[in-house]
Amino acid sequence: MKKDKTLTTLFTLALAGGAYSSVAGAQATDVEDPSHRVLEEVITIGTRVQGRSALDSSAPVDVVSGEDLLNHGANDVGDMLRTLVPSYNVSAQPISDASTFVRPASLRGLAADHTLILLNGKRRHRSSVINFYTAGDSNGAQGPDVSAIPAIALRQVEVLRDGAAAQYGSDAIAGVINFQLKDYADGGSLEAKVGSTFDGDGDNFLLAGNIGLPFSSAGFANLSFSYNESDPTDRSIQRNDAAALIAAGNTDVADPAQVWGAPEVHDDLKLVANLGLDLDAGRQWYAFGNYGKKNAEGGLYYRNPNGREGVYTSGDNALVGNLGLDPAVTCPSFPAGDPAGLALVSDNTTAIGANCFVFNELFPGGFQPSLEGEVTDASGVTGVKGVLDSGLTYDVSLGVGYNQVAFTVHSINASYGPTTPLTMDAGTFTQLEKNFNVDFTYPIAVDAFASDLSLAGGFEWRNEEFDAKSGDPESYDAGPLAVQGFSSGSQGYVGLSDKGSGNFDRSNVALYIDMEAEVLERLLLGVAFRWEDFDDFGSTSNFKVSGRWDITDNFALRSTFSTGFRAPTPGQANITNVSSVFSDGTLVNSGIIPPDTPLALEFGGSPLDPEDSESFSVGAVMSLGALDITLDYFDIDVDDRITLSSFFNLTPDDAAALEAQGIAGASEFANFRYYTNDFSTNTSGVDLVATYPLDLFGGRTDVALSANWTETEVKSFTPGLLDNVRIRTLEEGLPETRGNLSLNHSQGPWRLLARVNYYGSYYNAHASFFEFEPGAETTVDLEVAYTWDQVTAVVGANNLFNEFPDELPEFGSILGSKYPEFSPMGINGGMYYVRLRYDFQ
Repeated sequence: MKKDKTLTTLFTLALAGGAYSSVAGAQATDVEDPSHRVLEEVITIGTRVQGRSALDSSAPVDVVSGEDLLNHGANDVGDMLRTLVPSYNVSAQPISDASTFVRPASLRGLAADHTLILLNGKRRHRSSVINFYTAGDSNGAQGPDVSAIPAIALRQVEVLRDGAAAQYGSDAIAGVINFQLKDYADGGSLEAKVGSTFDGDGDNFLLAGNIGLPFSSAGFANLSFSYNESDPTDRSIQRNDAAALIAAGNTDVADPAQVWGAPEVHDDLKLVANLGLDLDAGRQWYAFGNYGKKNAEGGLYYRNPNGREGVYTSGDNALVGNLGLDPAVTCPSFPAGDPAGLALVSDNTTAIGANCFVFNELFPGGFQPSLEGEVTDASGVTGVKGVLDSGLTYDVSLGVGYNQVAFTVHSINASYGPTTPLTMDAGTFTQLEKNFNVDFTYPIAVDAFASDLSLAGGFEWRNEEFDAKSGDPESYDAGPLAVQGFSSGSQGYVGLSDKGSGNFDRSNVALYIDMEAEVLERLLLGVAFRWEDFDDFGSTSNFKVSGRWDITDNFALRSTFSTGFRAPTPGQANITNVSSVFSDGTLVNSGIIPPDTPLALEFGGSPLDPEDSESFSVGAVMSLGALDITLDYFDIDVDDRITLSSFFNLTPDDAAALEAQGIAGASEFANFRYYTNDFSTNTSGVDLVATYPLDLFGGRTDVALSANWTETEVKSFTPGLLDNVRIRTLEEGLPETRGNLSLNHSQGPWRLLARVNYYGSYYNAHASFFEFEPGAETTVDLEVAYTWDQVTAVVGANNLFNEFPDELPEFGSILGSKYPEFSPMGINGGMYYVRLRYDFQ
């Protein structure tokens, strides 16, 4: 059935191309009109030939200008790209552990680490966050944190929607995104923005600036900063169990007892520098980098005072701890929540009250733990590039990238009883990457070709290091009341133990060669080959072929075929984590263990291998007067995909073995998982981009349409490792259809931007258990700007009509959630904002 769809699509494209070429050939294209050709921007990815534009390339490339990014109400680059590139998805991540702080983003329906991120054409380091509990496409992924780059620092963003591992290396299965920094030597801007949701929460403030300075008489220094503060949002309803407690007379229960919404973000500072200096003999020195730091805090699952095993209860009875202050005292036994029993134990003026303890004394209404993350991101790249008299260009560079997340859990360790700390260091994850690159290009005259043969090649050395540092002992160990049945480790997010910590690294080297030429006047062909050798799993080789046939001046066909790979990260291969998850509707502790530990091996685990891919694309590029259209079909097979396995139940002997391996609290695990190369997928789809400039009402109007259809099919998997919920989430967890239609009108000092965003229906396994299919949604963004002299005032709204995803059915009240947690349109509704900008020379 999949093959039939592919053949049908290709046949349709061919017919459309033939029909369109005869029409387009009769049209006059005004290439001299500077207002024409939104897609004519010069690109730096997908090809190593200088000066090629997005419309001239053999693979689909979206180019988003820095101005387009700034004309947006969001403060996060990921949210901005979501409304400008339909095949790019990033969603809200409430109650998703570390994924709340570093949200995974996906391109063309694949995982966050299937897209290679570049900054000024150099590989960007990945985040230290591994997405344990998130939307299906990126569950288990470890991708870069694009939110660390402020929009005001960007000149443009190039999105290559094509497999490119043979050109750029590991991770470039879905495509490549290149963030190009501003490189101006003068001018700049300063802007302030305030916003809030229509519901009155989520107040946010952004202050940002950019300045271009001369760096001697032959260089530039372009500097940017941004500072952001965001209040949390609340899109919750009261949980059924919490409502029942209130109805029974418990006046200490919060309303809502469990909050679903955006996290609180404070002290979000981002700094970026981009420098260049012309040397002698056609050489240029360059350096760029960033530093960012932020704090964010999000909630975890609510602990019910009448039902949380190991904290408040033991079976049907209250869990009563004997503090051992008076050996003659025997603590009473009574049903969970019994008012008389709780009153007896809580009366500290009596011998029983002084010697016995229940957590109802500290938190009579239950409590919701929270997880705080301090995220630090830094990078630096320096190099020298130039061109020799022979035409040989060279680029030698060295780069270092660093990302760290330090976790603090606001919770309890029940086994410490009344002496439990309420705030604990839960450990720190750090990702450190080093890259050394040497790249060359050389034009070779070939008499038989219509152009020179562009020959490129290079060498890369890369080292990737993942460090896991333990937290406070109280966040993971067993306190004095553990022997009485009180759970150990911090509730909600168990800290990383000293035995589970460690430093894990891997190095690799790569060689590549890339050739491209117009072999005929209208026929462009390219081929690339890359070999990489990793010190832990060996070598891999990949290739790519591409072609473009300009049938007329206004119509061209293009196609690529490539193989690719993604190397497992040291973090995925060695991570240990403990969190609270829902299993069969019950909140339990679940562990993630390394796949080569004895217990994982017993349940089918093995050392991780690379993911392999094959990618095919075919498309058409059309111009009809001022109208530019690109239509591209893609088909991607990914084998041996890395994912978290299904949950496996633990026996007491299994738990003891894990404790011996340094996984604290394993004796209380209900189940465990590990990373595995388990399944294969096919992802196919169509991307449509159309732009059209108009002269309306005496002003200039740009109309742009972007649409994406993507379908994923799980082709094979090991029964018992992937369950039906996970498979369906992979196949349907993202909307199959996405689209954006924007209109940007400028007239004198006025500018109007209107944008319509469409999100198709999708599947959501809420809390990885409750199944739901939200319907399609449409939102509208509107922005009005007025400029006088050097000052621009902007008033706008994202989601102008305050639309929300479909509300969850009755099971939503079990967890207190009103909307699907991984909604692609978000769960906060509309947001308005006011921005004031000053541009200076």
